[in-house]
Amino acid sequence: MIIGIPKEIKTLENRVSMTPGAVESLARRGHTVLVESGAGLGSGLSDAEYQAAGAKLVNAKDAWAAQMVIKVKEPVSAEYKYLRDDLLLFTYLHLAADRPQTDALLKSGTTSVAYETVQKADGSLPLLMPMSEVAGRMATQVGAHYLEKTQGGRGVILGGVPGVPPAFVLILGGGVVGTNAAKVAVGMGARVMIMDLSHSRLQYLDDIFQGRLITMASTEPNIREAVKRADLVVGAVLVTGAKAPRLVTRDMLSTMKEGSVIVDVAVDQGGCVETIKATTHDHPTYVVDGVVHYGVANMPGAVPRTSTFALVNQTLPYAMKLADKGLEALREDPSLLKGLNTHKGKLTYKAVGEAFGIDSSSPEAALA
Repeated sequence: MIIGIPKEIKTLENRVSMTPGAVESLARRGHTVLVESGAGLGSGLSDAEYQAAGAKLVNAKDAWAAQMVIKVKEPVSAEYKYLRDDLLLFTYLHLAADRPQTDALLKSGTTSVAYETVQKADGSLPLLMPMSEVAGRMATQVGAHYLEKTQGGRGVILGGVPGVPPAFVLILGGGVVGTNAAKVAVGMGARVMIMDLSHSRLQYLDDIFQGRLITMASTEPNIREAVKRADLVVGAVLVTGAKAPRLVTRDMLSTMKEGSVIVDVAVDQGGCVETIKATTHDHPTYVVDGVVHYGVANMPGAVPRTSTFALVNQTLPYAMKLADKGLEALREDPSLLKGLNTHKGKLTYKAVGEAFGIDSSSPEAALA
């Protein structure tokens, strides 16, 4: 198969979808890999390294002309012109929060497989997990930075100092993002509360953190009370492939402390805070009712060296299956089949259809 690796053009997105080592693995299996010149520079990977691995350096148009394009982030509007009905696209999509992209994929007939909806039988999301780990750890780090007075925050340090109490961190969601945010927050000495709907998940978190954080059922009254006390709120809620539920409402903001910070990691799925909107690394924050909002939708792009290698570790085995077998790989692998979001003008992910009121079909029916 001919595989294209375009350079990411989302604002300050420095990740790349395949490392030279991954390119070499694909080339050894007989595939032709076209890498856009400069695609890896943001992650510290040179064109020479890709050439040595067996890639051919091309321009953006030629990379997108491949049979399968592997990316990191969803196509932005400037890339919609490259979508077509004989293209297999493998990348993060987050369609439930992006109607224009959904329409573009359907109109073009592109077959798109979304990293974030590839799902194993146990419910785990293997291609979302590595970036959730990065984003979760970054959320606390970023929140601590914006709590500084010079960044518009309250002027508090997460861990406090002897004689001065630590900051209070509220984490909404106890999944991969929330757990990793909690690890960093606890490690920095903050008082941490984590909320989740699953009692068994709260039991698990209580066990692994050995009582060093507070676990609480995620209900509206509990959230309403907790945000009043929070210095930092981390939105870490995920409903696979669907829009995130709105847990922090506009009226709650007026009860929060002046200069408190919200970091909503769920923003790429619409966000779990009513007042959140997607921002970029060059303009990451804005203020509503005195509360600093951080809504960068590609947080791991700020640490591309770590993120690129962590992502490729997980995506490469699936990319090789798709390269080797094409659509047959989807039929043979139930986990990969769940990643199919669009095919030949049909929407194949129910939660996206529900978000936009669009009819959807099952992946199996669409492929048949």
